Amino acid sequence: MRVTMIGAGYVGLVSGACFADFGHQVVCIDKDAKKVEALNRGEIPIFEPGLDALVEANMQQGRLKFATDTTLVKDADAVFIAVGTPSRRGDGHADLTYVYEAVREIAPLLSATAVVVTKSTVPVGTGDEIERILRELRKDVEIQAVSNPEFLREGAAIQDFKHPDRIVVGSEDPTARNVLAVIYRPLYLNTPPLLYVSRRTAELIKYAANAFLATKITFINEMADLCEALGTDVQDVARGIGLDGRIGRKFLHAGPGFGGSCFPKDCRALVRTAGEAGAGLAIVETVLRVNEARKRRMADKIAAACGGSLAGKSLAVLGLTFKPNTDDMRDAPSLEILPRLITAGARVRAFDPEGMDEAKRLMPELVYCQDAYQTMEGADALILLTEWNEFRGLDLGRVKGLLVNPLVIDLRNIYQPQEMAAAGLSYLSIGRPAQRARRELRALA
Repeated sequence: MRVTMIGAGYVGLVSGACFADFGHQVVCIDKDAKKVEALNRGEIPIFEPGLDALVEANMQQGRLKFATDTTLVKDADAVFIAVGTPSRRGDGHADLTYVYEAVREIAPLLSATAVVVTKSTVPVGTGDEIERILRELRKDVEIQAVSNPEFLREGAAIQDFKHPDRIVVGSEDPTARNVLAVIYRPLYLNTPPLLYVSRRTAELIKYAANAFLATKITFINEMADLCEALGTDVQDVARGIGLDGRIGRKFLHAGPGFGGSCFPKDCRALVRTAGEAGAGLAIVETVLRVNEARKRRMADKIAAACGGSLAGKSLAVLGLTFKPNTDDMRDAPSLEILPRLITAGARVRAFDPEGMDEAKRLMPELVYCQDAYQTMEGADALILLTEWNEFRGLDLGRVKGLLVNPLVIDLRNIYQPQEMAAAGLSYLSIGRPAQRARRELRALA
């Protein structure tokens, strides 16, 4: 199949490279000429494990190309819209400017048999408007508009694309459904469930999925607060409820709150959509409110662990991105927590394996270090903010030696309290009883 991706951002680039790896002829079109030039040189603008090798291999095979020329859509069997839909300022709704601009630009160029597929995350009813635009600009043919939402986790996107839980196809047109079936046919050995639904249903499935996952995170975070008040362990609670097949173990990891490019934006957009439809979403509204408050409270938690005042304190922070294995800083908890620490008088030294370039732009007031241990030199406390693998096996003896005060504040529960106490480190985590260095012998007894 001849596939064109409109947009070479995260979704467009990953999807385009994977489609090419399936054997399709793929062209990714983007208006950013510098980005396209860099991609054609093999330079990947985002960090996603395995993506650089996948792009290089398929470019060498001639199956994947990058261009700025929109007229190339004329040969496509399917055109995927994968442009950004950021939250609008003021009302939190998804900004569909780029989506509709792309549709208007490609409509006159499409072949009569082409299918236009929305990969971007869009509110319910967007496909209806895309269809209306196509009908308005192409009265000669009936080009089908399809919704095919993506369910990619940053840091595991290629695995998710090639081994999906489900492929949602929002269309009631048999021809359009067949085009998507052919495009995804290489996955049939993995027997992925192709779920055929109406276009509006497909659009809602994407938002509902992200809102539910955000709710699970927020639930376990509130349970963590209760565990701290009761002296119990949230990780035991998470295991105890997660083993119930009706609940499941995933997304039950307590932490500083969710962030990223999807959950906050999509929850806000879903609330807005529900409001316009006259249907309240009290749970999702609460999730958003609780999550934002949680990020703010993390700064208070750090201050309390440091004795109540951060004035003149030096804090070492490991991890800035909203999750590991990505360079994405969008809505990362660090953006809310660290400026508050600085406002309270702290000096923050930070390191992240992939997110430092963007972090420097967003938080120039931080001191950025070359590696994890450099951040700790002379610090009054170490804060673990993102669970990168390289932070999971720190030399705890070295950590203690570098810190002025042997205090570790673990907002991701990377370590076990007993091992930190054994290393002579005072340890504060999320939803678990605090461990002080003086308890070291008692913990080992």
